[in-house]
Amino acid sequence: MSRYRTRSWRAFDPAATAAPVAVALTVRILGLDPGSRRTGFGVIECRGQELRVVAHGCLNVAAAAPTRRLRLIFEGLKALVCEHAPAEVAVERVFVSRNPDSALKLGQARGAALCAIPAGVPVFEYAARAVKLAVVGSGAAEKFQVAHMMRVLLALTERPGADAADALAVAVCHAHARRVALLAQQAAPLAGARR
Repeated sequence: MSRYRTRSWRAFDPAATAAPVAVALTVRILGLDPGSRRTGFGVIECRGQELRVVAHGCLNVAAAAPTRRLRLIFEGLKALVCEHAPAEVAVERVFVSRNPDSALKLGQARGAALCAIPAGVPVFEYAARAVKLAVVGSGAAEKFQVAHMMRVLLALTERPGADAADALAVAVCHAHARRVALLAQQAAPLAGARR
């Protein structure tokens, strides 16, 4: 007895076994690249495989006193969230380098950014290497490569700044991960039914 349901490959009908793929609802994703001097942000709208940029930019707080910077990051992102109402937030995970002082400042900026996110809005974290791998194809990609890919993937008229490009890349990485999770969720009942 054959282990396949059909006796011959000629009798295989891919349309009969294909699962109906539901169209994903539109979701707005805010991508964040927190920094103690510049915090990049990117808001994209995701409908299935289609990605559209809503807004992107950078909160440049370098001119402010170190203690004031955290307040400016918090207020700037709170206003951004109120304006664009993202359903999900994706943030770049903190990279701990050899300098503990820099890591502490980055952690404080990240904390101020995350405090601006309203309760109930899910937050997802991605390592910088995972983001670069998802959008460029190499975890060791340079910043200009990420910016170039954001221009190409999101059909932007010009290349975004480095911080905005990184934030958009985090949002795009989350959009891809979200789509894969949705496809896996849809495939799970089919896999169980075939057993």
